[in-house]
Amino acid sequence: MHHFALTIIGRDRPGIVSRVTEILYHMGCNIADSSCSILGGQFAMQLIISHPEYDRGEQLRGFFSPLEEENLSVFLRTLRPGGEKRSELKGDLCMVSVYGSDRPGIVYRVARELGERGINITDLNTKLIGSEQRPVYVMMLEATLPPEISVEELDRIMARVREDLGVDVSVRSINPVEL
Repeated sequence: MHHFALTIIGRDRPGIVSRVTEILYHMGCNIADSSCSILGGQFAMQLIISHPEYDRGEQLRGFFSPLEEENLSVFLRTLRPGGEKRSELKGDLCMVSVYGSDRPGIVYRVARELGERGINITDLNTKLIGSEQRPVYVMMLEATLPPEISVEELDRIMARVREDLGVDVSVRSINPVEL
């Protein structure tokens, strides 16, 4: 069975998921994994799909032309064998939460600190809340810690980020949840 990564982005409105899954159903595709979210006013949908007969994305692209005619952007990538499988994540899971005044570089600074220590970010969401006069930047990320780094150690590492950026950063252990 061949797998494909499918991304669909467009101005948010009711019915996008219904329309996409209708096309996939009629194509005979199976949805192996998916994630959907609204980013600003844009609806973003990412799926790992499979089809028993097709092995190249070019064979599937034409099925999605109705979505593009409906002002949705469609990106399709053919996965190499095994590309649909999640890598095994070893180590403790933690949640890093950041709150503070909106400014450029918050995500970069936190991600850099984690990346330099081999900490794998497995999920990341940001949002601007508050008012136009007083915007507050919120970032929540889930990460897998390598065995040599504890949640307490990461909290100490994030203390420098707190001080440098003037934001609140909290780190806590979480239990893994599989869908």
